[in-house]
Amino acid sequence: MLAAVRVRGRTGIKGGISDTLDMLRLTRINHAVLVPETPSYSGMLRKAKDYITWGKIDQETLEELLEKRAMLPGREKVTLEYLKGTEYKSFQKLAQALLDEKTQLEEVGIKPVFRLHPPRKGYKDTKKAFNEGGTLGYRGEEINLLLKRMA
Repeated sequence: MLAAVRVRGRTGIKGGISDTLDMLRLTRINHAVLVPETPSYSGMLRKAKDYITWGKIDQETLEELLEKRAMLPGREKVTLEYLKGTEYKSFQKLAQALLDEKTQLEEVGIKPVFRLHPPRKGYKDTKKAFNEGGTLGYRGEEINLLLKRMA
């Protein structure tokens, strides 16, 4: 499972890239989504690489993200009481099912987009790739550190 975060705004984006970001549901800065590791999603992420950052999310970070930032329709937070009404009785079981791609957030009734804070200590450089010392593009396991700074 991959996590993608929108880093840059909407000014000056070409139409195709804007459509790709809309399909990924990354419509605003500091929004994050979970996407499966499939060739079609990988192509979409590479196409939008100049506006987003993504990487492989781990169980601990996903649990923290679900606990702090997951929302239900009507802007209600996801609570343990809500999860007890589903087949996943805890955030750990839900996170594991999401990582194993046995379920999706929409199937559990949770909104697919996480609205995050800007990262503590800020982004490094929003116009450079991650491997050049910036923020954009693929960052592998380092996405977990960024998400923890944003949660």
